[in-house]
Amino acid sequence: MGMSSGGGDSGMLSEINVTPFVDVMLVLLIIFMVTTPMMVQGVDIDLPNSEAPPLTGGEDQVVLGIDKAGNLYLDETTYSGDEMARKLAAIHEANPDAAVFVKADGTISYQRVMDLMSMAKAAGIGRVGLVTMPMEAP
Repeated sequence: MGMSSGGGDSGMLSEINVTPFVDVMLVLLIIFMVTTPMMVQGVDIDLPNSEAPPLTGGEDQVVLGIDKAGNLYLDETTYSGDEMARKLAAIHEANPDAAVFVKADGTISYQRVMDLMSMAKAAGIGRVGLVTMPMEAP
């Protein structure tokens, strides 16, 4: 009655073969390892060093940049001086509390950095800060 526990091999094997799953996961891992560095693109700016503590940024911050050639960037898009002034005015109009952070290459003259900061101030943006790299410990 009921079940028989005979010595025959009439039952099915109920193990899961995970080899194809592992193969797919390894291929996906390799794809993500190759594509992730390509997703982290940006403007090549050599920031000056500073001992200032890092700031915590909010969602309403805007990053302005000046590279070695003197090109102006808003986030990662290049603009001329007049276009940048119009963009900054539009940003201030859309969000009066927006913070602007200036990333300038360390080899750029101080005057160029101040020109960009004053452009943001002229657009009505009240919170302007500078971005630097932390000092390395000796």
